[in-house]
Amino acid sequence: MELKNIHPWNLRPKQAIKLQEGLRKKIRLKKLDTNVRLIAAADAAFKRGRSIGAVVVFRYPELEVVESVRKTAKISYPYIPGLLTFREGPVLEKCFRALRCEPEVIIFDGQGVAHPRHMGIATHLGLLLDKPTIGCAKTRLFGRYTQPKDKRGAFSNLWDNRKRKIGVVLRTREGVKPVFVSAGYKIDLKSSMSIILHCAKKYRIPEPLRMAHQMTSRQKSE
Repeated sequence: MELKNIHPWNLRPKQAIKLQEGLRKKIRLKKLDTNVRLIAAADAAFKRGRSIGAVVVFRYPELEVVESVRKTAKISYPYIPGLLTFREGPVLEKCFRALRCEPEVIIFDGQGVAHPRHMGIATHLGLLLDKPTIGCAKTRLFGRYTQPKDKRGAFSNLWDNRKRKIGVVLRTREGVKPVFVSAGYKIDLKSSMSIILHCAKKYRIPEPLRMAHQMTSRQKSE
């Protein structure tokens, strides 16, 4: 896969925030207008100064694995809330460049527009990949919400400080914590929710993300 308009990753925090604010003007959220046959998920982890990235491609809606890629890179950016992309971006860029498949939709372990500058990792990398992307996070980064009902498919809206809807808090299974879903790029929230629910039939976390996480976790334990 190709990444477009790639930029340096080793920016100072103020420069990174300025870049995010500039990229924000390019965000496009719209109804998904493509027939999804391949869906991917991306995850990253860290160990001893190295970052580990994994991207897994599934046939959709069957959820059969088609391709998987795992790469490592030197950590070149500190952990700063709101700037996750600059920490995980370099290793995930390596993963995507190594992919032979062209997924129509990509799920990221992180936020989409549910971010102080609407530029979570799903939105940021969606712009660089020019692909529809979804953010699916285990915890909230930004926004206000009420707990959804304890029923699969139940959700509550996630609001920013100006009372704009930026995502949903979605219950994928009864009796477990919800996930935080937001559109990333070239997709709408309704389509994002539908895809996440379809991919999360057995576990709290969507199966593509769960497998990508397992790949990074195995590398960490080696």
